Amino acid sequence: MTTLFIDADACPVKAEAEKVAERLKVPLKMVCDGGLRPSASPMVEMVYVTQGPDAADDWIAERAVSGDVVVTADIPLAARCVEAGAVVIKPNGEVLTAANVGNALATRDLMTDLRSADPFRQGGGKAFSKADRARFLSTLDTRLRRALRAG
Repeated sequence: MTTLFIDADACPVKAEAEKVAERLKVPLKMVCDGGLRPSASPMVEMVYVTQGPDAADDWIAERAVSGDVVVTADIPLAARCVEAGAVVIKPNGEVLTAANVGNALATRDLMTDLRSADPFRQGGGKAFSKADRARFLSTLDTRLRRALRAG
């Protein structure tokens, strides 16, 4: 059975994911270390993990399997979930697969090294946009439907 996992602490598309999960009747597990209000939806299970580095990531990675969909911007978590066979979607709608997650992980590590070597090289990428949100909704709907058909 397909499950949708959300790495929820800093996810900008929680409400959109919940709407798609409700419409398609897919169980949604929103995983966080606290601070999020429980959902009224019967499709949503709030999972509160102990605070600490990577606690939510570990919880998701230990449970995501082939046929599941994971929403995260965390590249190391994405790599673990792809390895387990899950579909991974970033909040901007980009799908991470076995073919591209290695490059994403290498780029992340390189940028971390560059930022630590140069204290003036700070900041992130571009701002999250309406186009990113629309691309995410379309991608999530498509990938969840595909997972449901395959399962």
